[in-house]
Amino acid sequence: MILLNSLWKILLGLIMEIGQVVKVCRLRDRVSEEVAQRLGQVGKIKEYKMVDGSSVGVIVSFDDNFSTWFFEDELNPV
Repeated sequence: MILLNSLWKILLGLIMEIGQVVKVCRLRDRVSEEVAQRLGQVGKIKEYKMVDGSSVGVIVSFDDNFSTWFFEDELNPV
């Protein structure tokens, strides 16, 4: 599994890693109120997600067990 994660990172040019703690620093698009409330919150990257065929996002899980995906540029490492 570690090798697969490393391969994904290399092939897709990803900076963030699964298990990394991140802070939501901005939101690119309009989102639901539930997601908008995550701005400024800290969570942990759970997995990668293909979002539109050419872009990759990451799924972030928060302490209250809520999870959603973000683009990497919406997050800062903590």
